[in-house]
Amino acid sequence: MNQKANYLLQRLRAVNYQTLVVGLFLSSTNIGLTSFAATGADTIPATSAASKAPTTVPANASASNSALGAQASACPKVLQHTVLRLQDEKPQALCQYAGQVVVVVNTASYCGFTSQYKGLEALSAKYKDKGLVVLGFPSNDFSQEPDNNGKIAEFCENTFGVKFPMFAKSTVKGPEALPLFKQLAERTGTAPRWNFYKYIISRDGQTIKSYNSMTGPQDKSFVQEIEKQLATKGSGA
Repeated sequence: MNQKANYLLQRLRAVNYQTLVVGLFLSSTNIGLTSFAATGADTIPATSAASKAPTTVPANASASNSALGAQASACPKVLQHTVLRLQDEKPQALCQYAGQVVVVVNTASYCGFTSQYKGLEALSAKYKDKGLVVLGFPSNDFSQEPDNNGKIAEFCENTFGVKFPMFAKSTVKGPEALPLFKQLAERTGTAPRWNFYKYIISRDGQTIKSYNSMTGPQDKSFVQEIEKQLATKGSGA
């Protein structure tokens, strides 16, 4: 009897122990589920939510990009160059002259054609309000412009009262030529062969004509071409 009683007592203790373990397990599980429910299973950490937030684009960004794109497309390829201003050697974008009729001329201070400065300035003064701009590019390619930029600027202003835009002394022919003059030579088949070669570029950059040194700024054919291009309204190419 004693053995049976001890056996039954041990079994009862074992059952109670298992019941207690199971009860504790269920209790802890409920607590965990309760905590999980309290915190919210669908809650997204702040960092994740922020990372998924759409990128805010400034309201004027697309407008600015469109304006830049329009400006670039309005500038003829022949004017898509930057050169240095004669007086202070500050970079100047030739695209600022887009939409105008442009006369490009290579100049020199000690040439038989130097007096053409006067005619070029008169031409500029007469037609600038109608959309003409004359651009001067001093060059020593023909050994008649030895001075530096400062002296050239002083000479042009004091001797001929030049007010049209002038740019730093540069090379206008051959492999070292300014990209602008390379392009002019490619488009017309004629690179400058002497000082005061001239190129007339239409408003849209599609038409370019070249004139040699013997054609002065007041020559009838030269002026007629300028007036013809001024009368033509065109947009950038």
